[in-house]
Amino acid sequence: MRLEGKTAIITGGGSGFGAGIARRFAQEGARVMVADINQDAAAAVAAEIGGLAQGVDVANDASVAAMAKAALDRFGRLDILVNNAGITHLPQPMEDVTEAEFDRVLAVNAKSVFLTARHLVGHMKANGTGAILNIASTAGVSPRPRLNWYNASKGWMITATRAMAVELAPSGVRVNALNPVAGETPLLKSFMGEDTPEIRARFLATIPLGRFSTPQDMANAALFLCSDEASMITGVALEVDGGRCI
Repeated sequence: MRLEGKTAIITGGGSGFGAGIARRFAQEGARVMVADINQDAAAAVAAEIGGLAQGVDVANDASVAAMAKAALDRFGRLDILVNNAGITHLPQPMEDVTEAEFDRVLAVNAKSVFLTARHLVGHMKANGTGAILNIASTAGVSPRPRLNWYNASKGWMITATRAMAVELAPSGVRVNALNPVAGETPLLKSFMGEDTPEIRARFLATIPLGRFSTPQDMANAALFLCSDEASMITGVALEVDGGRCI
């Protein structure tokens, strides 16, 4: 019960890493808002864990504002924010990515962090405490060809994490990030272009521990960084990648 009495919002909580984090946080005693652009997926996970479902487009200011208000109205306070929602463009030469694809990747992966901060950081500062966790990627540390603008968005996320950590530390708010390698999530096929045994084998050959990240791997790391056990840790981008970035 390491999160007993705490409240959390997890964006992109309806599937993949976000759902894994939501389940783990609930197991550890947190009251969790599962926020996702897919309202049905959010509702399914929330029903499973006894949480609160919220439909949200994290790239839209009004939608994020509504999410923040719903959480504060229900919980009274917010202790943990996990910026997990993210997308990618398909693997292709950088010059072939359309402007619309670029704008969407940056809106969901980068602008969303700005918007959640805009609507929730003031509350955390007023409370003098809080933990924000941004789900970045090994792509922001060790970029892969043909995912150029996705790589860049995750590098932005890592730098944003460090900048937020420095600014918010005097207010008692910690900000960290996780850098997963690709995992068994709905985005895996998009990262690889297509999902075949041969492509999986080539991808896994780049990971020393020889497997993808799982939602459970991410949830355990997220639990530590968002718990009081990590009270002296801020500005860290922790790789959960089986050694890929070595």
